[in-house]
Amino acid sequence: MNENQGSAGNVIAAVCSFFFPGLGQLVQGRVLAALLFFVGAGVVWFISFGMLGWIIHIWSCLNAALWKPGRM
Repeated sequence: MNENQGSAGNVIAAVCSFFFPGLGQLVQGRVLAALLFFVGAGVVWFISFGMLGWIIHIWSCLNAALWKPGRM
């Protein structure tokens, strides 16, 4: 789906991850990364009483936007 960093696929994946952490990774076909971001965001939101979960959202967006196929 994605050709390289900055491709339309990566931008769409980053936007998806903004709304649901891990969704962008799932769109890119990276199931394990998607699961880790989704669960990690839930844990951080719960532990911090809803104050620090945005950090995982941003990290998930950046991870989806900067991902290059063939690199883990």
